[in-house]
This record gives sequence, structure tokens and C-alpha cells, in this order.
Amino acid sequence: MNFIYLLGKFLFFIYFKTFNRLTIVGKDNIPVDKGVLLCSNHISNFDPPLVGVATPRKVRFMAKAELFSNPIMKWLMNALGTFPVKRGLNDKQALRNGINILNNGEVLGFFPEGTRSKTGKLGSGLAGAGFFALRSDAVVVPCAIVGSYKPFKKIIIIFGKPVNFKEYSEKMSAKDATAIIMEQISGLLESSERNI
Repeated sequence: MNFIYLLGKFLFFIYFKTFNRLTIVGKDNIPVDKGVLLCSNHISNFDPPLVGVATPRKVRFMAKAELFSNPIMKWLMNALGTFPVKRGLNDKQALRNGINILNNGEVLGFFPEGTRSKTGKLGSGLAGAGFFALRSDAVVVPCAIVGSYKPFKKIIIIFGKPVNFKEYSEKMSAKDATAIIMEQISGLLESSERNI
């Protein structure tokens, strides 16, 4: 992790601990020695820094290509290990970048819904998560963000057990793989409602 990433992680940790009483559950479910596709529900623009703070390893994310048009933002995004994706298009370069990150043993943070949920409820997952799960050597770690980012409201982030898609049929479609990932995230959300 470089200085910019570590500084951002430290500052956001202080912020989330102070204003949202951050609680992290299941951090030990994140493997330390292999590629990880970290798939989370998406409720706010604060989700990427929260996932980064809660994960012991450096997490890389895709971000919409428009954010890279400003030179200062481009420098910051690159310093944080973020890479651009052209939304609404079949961006083959972004897909290759994601696969390379995972096959290099790094962590790729991913929001299968593709956009923030306006209701806070888990939406439908897009095929991209399943594509990365099936085309890479990484395991999938489901993640659930529970609570509110409003000041002094509690935020809980829960990491589930890793899922290895190598154990599934080679004929599985990306859509079906995403459905399994979404079931895992949904299960974490339901469990949190019962126990918190």
C-alpha cells in the first residue's frame, strides 16, 4: 500500500469510527494469499472507502471513466489503484484490467448491482460479478453493508465465507454465477437483521 492509500484509509477509519460507530464482522474470512473478488451491496458513495477501511488488504475498484477526465482526480484515482470503466459499454480493457488484478493475487472491490440502491434494499446483480468469478483464479468474498451513514448512526460491514467458483460446473453462465453471489450477500443482510 502506498502513502496516499494508507493516509486515506487512516482518515476514513477515524471518520467512520467517530461518526458511524463502525463495526467490522468476519474480517478473517478474507484470504491473505490469493486473489479476492470482494462483492458488496451498494447503498452510498461512501461504500468504497468503507470497504477499503474494513479490509486488511489493499482493495482496488473500478470507477466511471468520467472521473479520470480531471487531471487532479486522475492522479488521485491512480494513486489509490482505481481504474476507469466506460459504463453502459462492453469495456474490454476494464474487464482485462479486472482479471489481471485478480490473477495477480490482489483484491478487487465490486458492486454487482452496478449502481447505488435508492431504497437501501438489495437490487438485482449484473453479469459482471459472475464474469470475474468464472474467468479468474480468485475466490469471491460476499460483503454486506448494514446501517446508515448519517452522523452518529451505526454502520456494520460483514464479510462472509469465501466462495470458490472452480467447484462449480464449467458450463455455468456469468448470470448464474452472479445469482449465487447475490444470494450470499442477501444471506448476510438477512442474518444481520436477525442478530443486530
